[in-house]
Amino acid sequence: MRKHLVLFGIILSPAAAFAQSPDLEATCQSVAKGFFMSDQLSIGTVQSFPELKPPGVRMTYSTRSGTAPGEMTDTFECEFDKVDKPHHLARFCVSNTCYSPGEDDADRKRRFEEARILLERTEK
Repeated sequence: MRKHLVLFGIILSPAAAFAQSPDLEATCQSVAKGFFMSDQLSIGTVQSFPELKPPGVRMTYSTRSGTAPGEMTDTFECEFDKVDKPHHLARFCVSNTCYSPGEDDADRKRRFEEARILLERTEK
């Protein structure tokens, strides 16, 4: 009986790790779709970390339809000021390029503000 409980716990643990915060994950996907100006963004593996400060999400994606999740290597990351809605975007990164309100690069700062405004519109 004890072996069955241990096995059951091992089986459930990975599933729990992949669904930490569905709200944060959906919000980050919305930010990514707005950034790429596409509703057809393919999402692969998603990891969310509501317990971190700031809470965040990391996911793989592809702009090509029909891409298998295992073939997606590009990453999109979001950080928010809090776990609860309305989510306020604090920063996001596309692969190795990050966008934030304190950005020195004017274009990156503008892209951040655009993403923040689009998110605010969807969460009203």
